[in-house]
Amino acid sequence: MKKRNLFGFCAVGALLLAGCGGTKENVVKIGVYEPASGDNGAGGKQESLGIQYANTVTPSVTIGGKEYKVQLVAVDNESSNDKAVTAASELVSKGVSIVLGSYGSGVSIAASDTFASSDIPALGLTCTNPQVTLGNDHYFRICFLDPFQGTVLANFASDTFKAKKAYCLAKLGDDYSVGLCNYFIEAFKKLGGETVFETFPDGTSDFAAYVTNARNIGADIFFSPVSIEAAALIVEQANTQGLPIPILAGDTWDSNVVLAAAKGTSVQIFVTTFFMEGSSEKKVTDFVDGFRGYLDSNATALTNNGGNNEISAVSAMGFDGYYTALEALKKAGSTKGKDIIKALPSVSHNGITGLIKFDETGDAIRDVAYVKQVDNASGKWKFIAVQKVN
Repeated sequence: MKKRNLFGFCAVGALLLAGCGGTKENVVKIGVYEPASGDNGAGGKQESLGIQYANTVTPSVTIGGKEYKVQLVAVDNESSNDKAVTAASELVSKGVSIVLGSYGSGVSIAASDTFASSDIPALGLTCTNPQVTLGNDHYFRICFLDPFQGTVLANFASDTFKAKKAYCLAKLGDDYSVGLCNYFIEAFKKLGGETVFETFPDGTSDFAAYVTNARNIGADIFFSPVSIEAAALIVEQANTQGLPIPILAGDTWDSNVVLAAAKGTSVQIFVTTFFMEGSSEKKVTDFVDGFRGYLDSNATALTNNGGNNEISAVSAMGFDGYYTALEALKKAGSTKGKDIIKALPSVSHNGITGLIKFDETGDAIRDVAYVKQVDNASGKWKFIAVQKVN
């Protein structure tokens, strides 16, 4: 009897809950397509942190007159083009309406067709290779592109260091580092500079020969926009050999890993990036204070940020990307991917990294990059310049 009564109570309870369908919460899923492991795992975690923090600040969105809870669905693409399709397919199977990511242009390009075939829009945050958005109508992005970044770095090398010869190092087969090196080389040659370009194979852990090569050719600067993992090893070897010339890199080097590797050394490191603390604008200070508080109060988040509360530009881009996605959902008035794709070209968002609007290719209209340098004594970044193309 007791068993039957308990069963009957549960059954009645279930019916009552089912009868309350009017109170069922609406949920929209945003995919977080980022590396949490592999060469770019550290950067992917920091980019994801910006998205996660934004979700805690604004956990819901009004779509078509209805309030929706925003659920983040994260996958690890492992910084691998070979794993990209599997990770992207997982997001498709989980019913996401829009995807954010990825840190790393190669994995973004590799997953593109999977999102396209399922009519799911993707919003790149820091994937800077032009091929990400070229020739498709579903992939957009909020960052500047490598042709711009490469030219900015070439101008900076010429203007600041009067550089005439540059040693350029990329990872073989890596869309981002090879592409950015090529754009840098093209711009640097137009300025009258000479370049030597080398690549290293996957799995390289000893960069002694490459640093030696840069010294032997009499380079004025060392340019290597590679992954965070390789960056730390290059800094270590540059310090061992006492490399006397500055190292220049793109946005991937904007990382706590690089700060830690360079602290206490004499290695000069300059990077271009998307965001820099220091603005007195309220929305920026609110983000900086809020995000730092979020890191300090969350042990897992602090660990994923590299163990300290330094704010990476990719976290700021993750934050802005989340709100751009919300604007797309609101503009579409729908959670269907096809509707969001149609809405995205007309979306704009005045974010902490600047105004985000898209051109006809789906790329953000950006004309400014921030240049910052490692302070070797403090292990922190210091602002150097706002750099535009000459």
